[in-house]
Amino acid sequence: MAKAMTFEEAMQKLEEIVRTLENGEKSLDESLKLFEEGTKLSAFCYEKLQKAEQKITELTKLEEEHAGLESK
Repeated sequence: MAKAMTFEEAMQKLEEIVRTLENGEKSLDESLKLFEEGTKLSAFCYEKLQKAEQKITELTKLEEEHAGLESK
């Protein structure tokens, strides 16, 4: 079973795809496949960032609540 891709791995692959597409040496069909893969990776990275932001917001809120209780 393949392990889940990390954010860093997805970003690295996305950067490789961008470089390849910018190079312009792939056929139209290959470029379209790479573009499709790139959009999926972009969506994956965006979702990971959204989840991380949500977690940070939750942790910050908990810390603020905890700090408020200590000061009373």
